[in-house]
Amino acid sequence: MVEETFVIEMKGITKKFGNFVANNQIDLTLKKGEIHALLGENGAGKSTLMNILSGLLEPTEGEIKVNGVPTKIDSPNTANRLKIGMVHQHFMLVKKFSVVENIILGKEQTKFGFIDKNAVKEEIMELSKKYHLAVDPDAKVEDITVGMEQRVEILKTLYRGADILIFDEPTAVLTPQEIDELIVIMKQLTKEGKSIFLITHKIKEIQAVADRCTVIRRGNVIGTVEIGNVSDQELADMMVGRSVSFKTQKEPAKPTTDALVIKNLVVKDSRGIEAVKGLDLTVRHGEVVGIAGVDGNGQSELIQALSGLRAIESGSIQLDGKDITKLPTRQRTEGGLGHIPEDRHKHGLVLQMGLDENIGLQTYYKEPLSKNGFLNKKAFVDLAERLIEEFDVRTPSPTVAAGALSGGNQQKAIISREIDRDPSLLIAAQPTRGLDVGAIEYIH
Repeated sequence: MVEETFVIEMKGITKKFGNFVANNQIDLTLKKGEIHALLGENGAGKSTLMNILSGLLEPTEGEIKVNGVPTKIDSPNTANRLKIGMVHQHFMLVKKFSVVENIILGKEQTKFGFIDKNAVKEEIMELSKKYHLAVDPDAKVEDITVGMEQRVEILKTLYRGADILIFDEPTAVLTPQEIDELIVIMKQLTKEGKSIFLITHKIKEIQAVADRCTVIRRGNVIGTVEIGNVSDQELADMMVGRSVSFKTQKEPAKPTTDALVIKNLVVKDSRGIEAVKGLDLTVRHGEVVGIAGVDGNGQSELIQALSGLRAIESGSIQLDGKDITKLPTRQRTEGGLGHIPEDRHKHGLVLQMGLDENIGLQTYYKEPLSKNGFLNKKAFVDLAERLIEEFDVRTPSPTVAAGALSGGNQQKAIISREIDRDPSLLIAAQPTRGLDVGAIEYIH
């Protein structure tokens, strides 16, 4: 039975970025031992609200109480002292450090001025065992799976003694098995009296794990509901503000000529091990070919080989009858290849650059974006404004840094850029990763 004590009370929280209102007079509570889901479209203001609670942002207006006490959370260190920990959508890990080094970073235990690694490792492995968060303590983060990276992030918050945990889109990059494991972990944490805010737009997961759900749309609270009293359809309609269809209307494909022909393709991974072994594949104009499988079985290497990001060992790739096996990436894109990458931060966007500049990345050297070697800034903004409107990219302005957008809106920006070029062949790696049901419906 959930106790009726609020460990968190947020009252009248407003957050403005210039004239843009990200959160508008939001009231939100969290009970002890509860999983409270925050549901909303991409850019609704969910992460902004939780970044305020975790000390990364300060509210423009409003009050926060922790365990009934009015509190000013002015930094992540303050949040840590209040036993609030956040597992971010994009993991905050140092790739070159080991698992243990990442977990203790900023909270190192020392003995005579030196870090006592054995004692630390023992403590971490006890936490790992207790919560079924299997990690390799000595592995470098750059060598572990995405699922293990997330477990490292969770252990980081538990190592700091967090009683209030915030999970921001925790299942966006996980396999179905890892999602099931995470749900078990979250339920175990609440059984021990910890409380969880879960940011998501996956309604099935809310039904599986949450006690209550608050729906946020365009920075405003639409309502808070008990999960046992609401259907998937009602939650989706609250989130998007219209009726959303969960059924895909699909016309039978009418394929024509060959767009892509792959013959006997061999590609090695970063360790020099064959990831793609003698693959033959044909994709015809007018059809969608799905490539299924658990992450880490050669999909990434295949996509990188097709887009020119990874050299191939042997075999051939033809696009519209032209051999592109050894062509650089730009010549492939000019030849009609579009690419929505698996990792939007590594291969899709330059986060420090403006949204307009990112949208123009594939065609910046052509008219109207440039002429006689000079970039036309107005043409970049005009293109961005058109695609923002067409693809419903939620942004305060077309020139805001891409890194300031929510993950889902970053994804929509990439999709808009690639589809607007009208490619002959579009490679879409996890294209709906991080998108809400309304956006997924539109992209499909």
